[in-house]
Amino acid sequence: MASTGSGLRIQGDDNLQSMIVGTVMRKIKSRTWKKQRYFKLQEDCMTIWYKSKKAGNAHSTFSVSDVETVREGHQSEVLLSIADEFPPDRCFTLVFRGRRGNLDLVADSADEAQSWIKGMRKLIENLENMGESEKLDHMMTFPLSDISRWICEWFKKADKNNDGRMNFREIRVLLKMMNVDMNEHHAHQLFVTADKSQTGTLEDDEFVLFYKMLTQREDVLRVFQDFSGDGQKLSLRDLEEFLRDEQLEEVDGVQQLAMELIERYEPSDTAKMLKAMSIDGFLMYLASAEGSIFHPRQQSLYQDMTQPLNHYFISSSHNTYLMEDQLRGHSSVEGYIRALKRGCRCVEVDCWDGPNGEPIVYHGHTFTSKILFKDVVNALRNYAFKVSEYPVILSTENHCGVEQQRVMAQHLNTILGDKLLKSTLDGKIPVSFPSPEELKGKILLKGKKIGGLEESRNGPLEPEDSLTGEVSDEDEAADIDEDSLHSNSLRRTAKKSKQRLSKELSDCVVYCKSVHFSSFKHSRIHSKFYEISSFTESKARKHLREAGAEFVHHNTRQLTRVYPSGLRTDSSNFNPQEMWNTGTQIVALNFQTAGVEMDLNDGLFSQNGRCGYILKPDFMRMSERRFDPEVPHNREGYRPLSLCIQVISGQQLPKVNIKESSVVDPFVRVEIHGVPLDQAKQETRYIDNNGFNPVWYDTLRFTIHAPELALVRFVVEDYDKASRNDFVGQYTLPFSCIQQGYRHIHLLSKDGTSIPPASLFVHVRITNLV
Repeated sequence: MASTGSGLRIQGDDNLQSMIVGTVMRKIKSRTWKKQRYFKLQEDCMTIWYKSKKAGNAHSTFSVSDVETVREGHQSEVLLSIADEFPPDRCFTLVFRGRRGNLDLVADSADEAQSWIKGMRKLIENLENMGESEKLDHMMTFPLSDISRWICEWFKKADKNNDGRMNFREIRVLLKMMNVDMNEHHAHQLFVTADKSQTGTLEDDEFVLFYKMLTQREDVLRVFQDFSGDGQKLSLRDLEEFLRDEQLEEVDGVQQLAMELIERYEPSDTAKMLKAMSIDGFLMYLASAEGSIFHPRQQSLYQDMTQPLNHYFISSSHNTYLMEDQLRGHSSVEGYIRALKRGCRCVEVDCWDGPNGEPIVYHGHTFTSKILFKDVVNALRNYAFKVSEYPVILSTENHCGVEQQRVMAQHLNTILGDKLLKSTLDGKIPVSFPSPEELKGKILLKGKKIGGLEESRNGPLEPEDSLTGEVSDEDEAADIDEDSLHSNSLRRTAKKSKQRLSKELSDCVVYCKSVHFSSFKHSRIHSKFYEISSFTESKARKHLREAGAEFVHHNTRQLTRVYPSGLRTDSSNFNPQEMWNTGTQIVALNFQTAGVEMDLNDGLFSQNGRCGYILKPDFMRMSERRFDPEVPHNREGYRPLSLCIQVISGQQLPKVNIKESSVVDPFVRVEIHGVPLDQAKQETRYIDNNGFNPVWYDTLRFTIHAPELALVRFVVEDYDKASRNDFVGQYTLPFSCIQQGYRHIHLLSKDGTSIPPASLFVHVRITNLV
């Protein structure tokens, strides 16, 4: 069976050869847990196999495609903890996608470590590039790097006797494993047709042929033939008509686009010469990024980044140091690294006095583990601008005494250097926020400040003035929602901190001075633009209920942060859409917790180059306008839209039940998240026993009153009449980023990572409501 790794030149590559031979390395979990394991790259060049040196222990495997990156040296807390025992040139970390924990390894020599570091990087790069370099293999309807890897994995699972051949009994097992309950007679016909050698088994090209027949897309063929003049190909004019009338591409450039698509996706040189597209090319186009439901133009940086900072929604994390729950969970700098790599632009630290004069970070008055503040700052220095150049806000909840506040300021200045914003950009007293563009590459501290920007421009403060005022921004341990204070078991003894504030730390705060919120009226009269208030989710909802338009108006002038209730000890999240509806910029979520809330956050920030900043709609930026999310039709420029989605089919949906005989009964739910009037959901029928190629042709219709704020979430679940439905996959995107026409939706797992080749095929039409 040909593998994804077959395109690699293994011969002559000493690193890959060494990996295939295998290496004994130490797997490190803590300073005291260090055990030897035998690691080996499988012949498919896609799988890492490892086993304990002790006889009889079961082996484990993981896919190279699961590894996001390789870090050299002591670049994890675990490896830092044993830095005195093992030098950095023998250490490395494999960082997995999603929420899976890292794998920290120590080789016996620097050369062995380098073999694995360079070899893994080559394998990762090969997989990333393969989708482009080999996507013209027209036997597959998805990028070959995805589909081949998927087929190979199933082939190995079904090939019980490991002879590299598949008999019909194994094929039947394979079909169940691949989530399809096919008629046995039909399956046998396909098997016989594919068995060109007439050996009663399938191997290599025969299995590929069987797979191609199995995955023949009647739904796509129907569309192709509707627009094909002769039923065999799409002429240039046929393709232009399809692009113009169905895909609603811009009329002026449609001929040029048709030519480019033929050149890019058509595998047949003959068809290219005829300026035509075959069914294979058509499939390749529909399964590509250009055929995706998400408009490629809006995946790149396309928004105006020169508006004041408070005119943007900002991807924001709560208790960023936590990897799990808020009572006993593990604290780690890895939380900051992962959040920043997901495009997060506002991270949080809870700082407390620590031993040896070093401030520590943890969730106060709980049993969560502790990390050093300086390690968090080091992670910020190293990862703040890997994914996005735009500013990072470091939100502090400060419980430290004056001495350790000075240490905090010293670490911020020494470690971050020029990255830390220490003064206004032009040295003058500003009247509004600078833009994300002007603040590129800068880290802004959010916290308490002595005086304001005006005073700080008038010369140094007197020493006695430099040590006054409340320290903590919002003491979440004491700020449990008012409506829940009757629950005595959850009341904390913590009080709002009255410690003094050090001038050194105060001076690090420029544009994000934390202040107590009194009322919208008080803020409108007295507040400065650089003053930011924070609310628990319940207080924010109270303001929304009582004065929604005032809340929106407040956020045209100032920054607001909303964070989860102190009762969410399991690190669950509230619905961020409610807060975005008010124009709240910093809606802080527990990034470590998967679910619909993080799906919405990922969906909103998946546009604009995933830079972590999304420009708010104009009616949320202009102070002279009044927008009330409860009555979106009472605004200037109100134009409701109709969204019609025909859910046509699904492809290779993953199994959710580990039993071999189990096959999913999938249905699709489409959810609209937006202003209250737009909140809606509709479902298709469920399809019995077919997760491989279910077909629905069900049409769902929605009315969208505030399209600028709406998100659309596609969810696939396994129907179960006796118990709760199982989650299969989801995909969330902004309504404004939808491409119309026939589109594929490439599904994501519960933690937001891709699950190729699982997808939905839909037809989308958006029209004005008169």
